[in-house]
Amino acid sequence: MQIVFVSLTLLLVVALSGVVLRLLPFRLPLPLVQIALGAILALPPVSLHIRFDHEVFFLLFIPPLLFADGWRIPKREFFLLRTPILTLALGLVFGTVAGLGYFVHWMIPMVPLAVAFALASVLSPTDAVAVSSITGGASLPSRLLHILEGEALMNDASGLVSLQFSVAAALTGVFSLRDASIKFVLVAVGGLVVGFVTTWLFSRLRRRLVRWSGDIDPPSQVALLLLLPFAAYLLAEDLLHVSGILAAVAAGMTIKYTDILKGSQAALRIQNNTVWNMLQFVFNGIIFLLLGLQLPDIVGQAPAVLAEAGAHSLWWLGGYVLAISLLLVLMRFVWVWCSLRVARWIARLRGRPAEPVSTRMIWVTALAGVRGAISLAGVLSLPVVMDDGSPFPARGLMIFLATGVILCTLLLGSIGLPRLLRNVELPEDPHAREEHLGRSRASSAAIRAIERWLAERPSSQGELYASVASRVGSRVINDYQQRIAAMAEDEDDAGDAAIARLEVALERELRVTALRAEREEIVRLNRAHMINDTTLRVLVREIDGDEAAVDSLHVQGGH
Repeated sequence: MQIVFVSLTLLLVVALSGVVLRLLPFRLPLPLVQIALGAILALPPVSLHIRFDHEVFFLLFIPPLLFADGWRIPKREFFLLRTPILTLALGLVFGTVAGLGYFVHWMIPMVPLAVAFALASVLSPTDAVAVSSITGGASLPSRLLHILEGEALMNDASGLVSLQFSVAAALTGVFSLRDASIKFVLVAVGGLVVGFVTTWLFSRLRRRLVRWSGDIDPPSQVALLLLLPFAAYLLAEDLLHVSGILAAVAAGMTIKYTDILKGSQAALRIQNNTVWNMLQFVFNGIIFLLLGLQLPDIVGQAPAVLAEAGAHSLWWLGGYVLAISLLLVLMRFVWVWCSLRVARWIARLRGRPAEPVSTRMIWVTALAGVRGAISLAGVLSLPVVMDDGSPFPARGLMIFLATGVILCTLLLGSIGLPRLLRNVELPEDPHAREEHLGRSRASSAAIRAIERWLAERPSSQGELYASVASRVGSRVINDYQQRIAAMAEDEDDAGDAAIARLEVALERELRVTALRAEREEIVRLNRAHMINDTTLRVLVREIDGDEAAVDSLHVQGGH
């Protein structure tokens, strides 16, 4: 009963967190609000306490979230930007482990070097989930956003593998760079292969089930898809001992190449998008609530942490947290700046133009490297005791510092990013141009298909059929021609395009007005007991579908 109460409480707080955010007199990023709400839940009178099991956390939350991110990240941009993504996800991670590890050992000599490397490992992965919510409503350039998303997808595995070797070195006192490098390659490649194979097997199983049943049942198909990231993760981690994180990412990135998202399965796609959007929102919110729930206990251990650090007051611990956070930002700035210099030098050698990047955008990239739930789960996974039974050195201090750095990077990003992005002239969004091209070409293809159908089919069905088909076909073709005219970009057609866009806007307004009247009348008939609830649901679902289609007119008319 207790776990049910806790789960319902967390769901309620996640659902209300957006309302709390809007009621605040000042703007805060949603993750910080959810962390604060989690901390409040842990205090009296609620006193909600949850034992943070990092293994359960990784299994329950990480696979579906990384799967969804891998599914939705633009694959073309990920491939085109593979060099900066891998530079950040691999090079910067290992550079952070080395640089920050030595810095922490120098700053706090009581911390063994291997333990300092463990802290650096858990702080090396970034959390792209929080970036979009701390920009203060300002938009990131699409190229930078794709790089940050790709980096966050890939650096979790490199950071956690580094953590494994750092902990092993702390426990045994032995570390081999050659063995670590070979192990990392095997773990990473193995995880990617497991993800690809799992998705391929899922696609074949799904086709077999559809063939046996003779129909597509959207709810059962969505349920199967929900199990896919967990299957990939468990196969990789527990069976083959490779990276389950990369397996979940690879499964998500290859799901688009299966037939589950293709063809005429509109109902399945709609339900998939609805379920995964809800799942991402709830899981992301619960992750930050769990982080907040740990804060009172972590702060309560401050006296013991002071002894571990050899510090004299909490101000020393705050200084350590601030120093580590600033170093992470500066290391990220220097790494990006040097990478851009090298990229421009290589471009000049090859005779290619190099795209200039302003110093402001480099600072945006540096501040966007916020830390999140992976870092907390990683530091809480540190062993409690050594192999000889003695306590793991400075474990409480590592947890305190990691939690402080997570909060500090969130605060630095929420303060700095909106100011850096203010009045930034964003380049033309290529997605808008591609959407415009896609809609125009799709409308032209629809017109050609209707014309072929009218030329081939009605003539064999009789004169009346042909007459009605011609009238209906002309009406449908006219709708598509209106869409094409509204998207005209030639200067000669500017006047006609403006009129066409006005027609689309007016048509949308009239159709929405009519659909709202339909819905109100259906509800009135239900309240008057003239139609039952089943009929109400059927008719409202049809009206909602029509309204969704009408909303697309607004999108098309806006270009």
